[in-house]
Amino acid sequence: MPLVTLKEVLAQAEAGGYAVPAINVHSLEVMPAVLQVAAEERSPIILQFTEGTLKFCGYDNVRVFAGHLARVSPVPVVLHQDHGASYEVAVRAIQAGFSSVMIDASRLPLEENIAATRKVVELAHACGVSVEAELGRVAGQEEEISVSEAEAALTDPAEAARFVAETGVDALAVAVGTAHGFYRWEPKLAHDRIAAIRDAARVPLVLHGGSGVPDEEVQRAIRHGIRKVNVSTEAKWAWAQGLRQSLADQPEEYDPRPILKPVMRAVQDVVRAKIRMVGSGGKA
Repeated sequence: MPLVTLKEVLAQAEAGGYAVPAINVHSLEVMPAVLQVAAEERSPIILQFTEGTLKFCGYDNVRVFAGHLARVSPVPVVLHQDHGASYEVAVRAIQAGFSSVMIDASRLPLEENIAATRKVVELAHACGVSVEAELGRVAGQEEEISVSEAEAALTDPAEAARFVAETGVDALAVAVGTAHGFYRWEPKLAHDRIAAIRDAARVPLVLHGGSGVPDEEVQRAIRHGIRKVNVSTEAKWAWAQGLRQSLADQPEEYDPRPILKPVMRAVQDVVRAKIRMVGSGGKA
């Protein structure tokens, strides 16, 4: 089927009370591996690419490969540009055929964040593309965006309501106690705040920094309104550990195919676990 928008899959998730996993892809061969699991689990899936990954893989390569894989996939696939820091990044992703983009202007004061986000929304919606934005600041490192613990700030429900009303975003990434990258503590999410933001903003909410959060914490957040769960670090770690183990197990091998097969299985194990954890299996 053709690529679908983030708005479409999150509307279904909202109606069904589940979330959809958004898997950050860092190399082209990971895409079919992720989509194979999504098809087996009958789950909608969101393939995410940061600006850094798009430069690494090539915008046209991602567009052609992802477009083909989506067309032959039996489940809905969203092609999402993650953590775009500017209007220009969103424009390039839309031109490359992405069905969803994220503008992350959370580093700016509220008024400027609203203005920057609204500009992207106006263009994207005119092109039939969904928009995710961020309010509040999630700690940690995500490509070029770095937020220290001191700079991190939880999302304010009243500001969220205003932000959504004045921008028209389709999904809102919220800061509720998660962080990008590896945790140095066991994360505890601000569940009351998630519920308050949901009630105030009335838009599907996104949990960034989903890697490493205990399943029960994520599932509780889903009950309170989280509809998209981002997974990057766990997928990268599985890829790297899988490669190290595969090379150790086959020290004489030099053919990439047998070397990468167990690597892809390691990534698939993470994706399968996340699909089952967020409740999206059987929803496609």
